[in-house]
Amino acid sequence: MKIGVLALQGDFREHKQMLQSLGVEAPEVRKQEQLEGLSGLIVPGGESTTIGKLAREYGLEQAVRERVEQGSLAVWGTCAGAIWLAKEIIGYPEQPRAGLLDIAIRRNAFGRQVDSFEEPLEIQGFATPFPAVFIRAPVIERVGPGVEVLAREGNRVVLVRSGKLMASSFHPELTGDSRLHRLFVEMARG
Repeated sequence: MKIGVLALQGDFREHKQMLQSLGVEAPEVRKQEQLEGLSGLIVPGGESTTIGKLAREYGLEQAVRERVEQGSLAVWGTCAGAIWLAKEIIGYPEQPRAGLLDIAIRRNAFGRQVDSFEEPLEIQGFATPFPAVFIRAPVIERVGPGVEVLAREGNRVVLVRSGKLMASSFHPELTGDSRLHRLFVEMARG
């Protein structure tokens, strides 16, 4: 099984290392032809506007959209990647994005870089809390029909899933806990 990591900008290396630790081949994706043969794609944290602009410029936005609509590609967006997946970015209607996941998301909802924190999260299906790292994190303010909420930080939605799509406000790749990456591998396999 191969799960690609969008490597246009952001912390793609950490996702790649986490996938490799699970025995999954994890090529870096920068061009649309590199999507061939992938079961899944992780869109990492970073700068959401930059990721969106580059994905559009390199034809990846449309290529990912087509593969998701065909059911051949699972996609997980973390932090900026979650913003890229969202149908609506509150306050930024013109920002380039794939718009595949029926959520409305607010950028930097947890504050600035200096407001970063780690918190144990209760995640649906996990026996013990997950060490979630929040860095300039977005918050999911609306979920559409068919979107399942898997975790909240207080009353704020921070992890959702819909079919073969998943979005997290936080950075699971910055922890030693591979459970969310394992969950995504299973989603991509299924």
